[in-house]
Amino acid sequence: MDRPSFFSTRYNSFKFAFKGMTAVFRSEPNMHLHVLASIVVFVMAYRFEVTRTEWCLLVFCVGVVWMAEIFNTSIETLTDLVSPEQHVLAGKTKDLAAGAVLMAAITAVVIGLIIFVPYWSAYLNS
Repeated sequence: MDRPSFFSTRYNSFKFAFKGMTAVFRSEPNMHLHVLASIVVFVMAYRFEVTRTEWCLLVFCVGVVWMAEIFNTSIETLTDLVSPEQHVLAGKTKDLAAGAVLMAAITAVVIGLIIFVPYWSAYLNS
């Protein structure tokens, strides 16, 4: 039996990854909030003409929050599969994953404030 080619396996890997991203966007209301917040951040960054370094930090923060939400959804889905009944450890697992998303979001907000407060201040004082 022939092994699949390198390119066909890479193609399938990307196809499955995009399928996963589509699933999280369709199934998770919190992801919609993350997308909305990301749009607001990027519009403000464009409007205030932030530096290249600030752009990198903002894109990184958005990426980390999105990844945390995807990991959280993955962990919750797997937990529901292996423990369909209520269990203390299953609940703790889901709470920890949600806490990771919250921590990523809080960190992103703090970095966003560090970047944007001087721009807002200068805008309001002009």
